[in-house]
Amino acid sequence: MDVRRIRYDHPDARKLDEEVQAEYAERYGEGDLTPMDAAHFDPPRGLYLIVYDTDGTPVASGGWRSQERSEEGYEDGDAEIKRMFVVRAARGRGLARRILAALEDSAREAGRVRMVLETGTEQPEAIALYTSSGYAPVTKFGLYRFEESSRCYAKPLTDATSAADLTGAPVRPSAPRP
Repeated sequence: MDVRRIRYDHPDARKLDEEVQAEYAERYGEGDLTPMDAAHFDPPRGLYLIVYDTDGTPVASGGWRSQERSEEGYEDGDAEIKRMFVVRAARGRGLARRILAALEDSAREAGRVRMVLETGTEQPEAIALYTSSGYAPVTKFGLYRFEESSRCYAKPLTDATSAADLTGAPVRPSAPRP
């Protein structure tokens, strides 16, 4: 397996995006309508990765893009995961975990403080991946924040981030000890 940094508008990225959109349509009745632009994933404000099989076939993808506090519910310092996808023939090989770890490392190195993502109830395998990787449910954000089937998760990217930071709740400094 070969993991490569690719622009989101690369032909292989578009091919995988078409496949993930078709799968979203199977599961939810339509594809993901979240506005996306290749520039969202350009370092240092993002990253997009593709995993290639030994024969050069693109089999998995994932990216993150910077987000800041907004009316859609993002917080300053967020890195939003987008387009995590593994083709059916390559599932069960740990590719999603490998991409997820690389995305987290990249976002941390870029100074992001919290990794966030939105998925849905029709993707139980995605929910299992994220929760087993340390992600916790948070207040919904993004385009689908009002949808019943939407589920949002986050994980702190710094050791100094507290559980309250993770959920977006106000954090008060602790009182000095006498």
